Amino acid sequence: MDLLLSDWVFGYGSLIWNPEVEFDRSLLGRVHGYHRAFCIRSTHYRGTAERPGVVLGLVRGGSCVGVAFRLLRHSRRRSIERLYEREMLNDVYVPTLAAVSLHDGRQVRALTFVANPTNPAFQRLTEPEILARLASSVGQRGPNRDYAINTHQSLQDRGVHDARLARLVYQLKATGVR
Repeated sequence: MDLLLSDWVFGYGSLIWNPEVEFDRSLLGRVHGYHRAFCIRSTHYRGTAERPGVVLGLVRGGSCVGVAFRLLRHSRRRSIERLYEREMLNDVYVPTLAAVSLHDGRQVRALTFVANPTNPAFQRLTEPEILARLASSVGQRGPNRDYAINTHQSLQDRGVHDARLARLVYQLKATGVR
């Protein structure tokens, strides 16, 4: 697979709180034309084949506030290769160069990972189904609930409110399941 090279990477889920890339700047940004959704079945990082988890993807429609990271020039290729290794398991995403409106008013093109609706891991789940997976699934990177809570907390720490994510996290915390 050819790498899409960019000086910027846009994160909307775990990349916000666990970017695993070398960067010198991170700014809030908004991508138009896509929204954040729990739509990717995770049988590796946040679940198993027997008990799949669910992770976020960008899906067409609306807009999404996330974090844009400006990669360091000397390690840009290595950082993007690392992201491809992490995000492109079974081609669940489509690497995309998206226009990102930065919080400071500038616009940049950033590499981001859009959900691949033709992949069998792409799922449209109801909110109760999402909640059940978040509450009960665990994968190589830990409990699925932590993925949702960490994403929500990282956005909140930056002054971003995502109502749907907040509702799911509130319900997760109310269950008291650890």
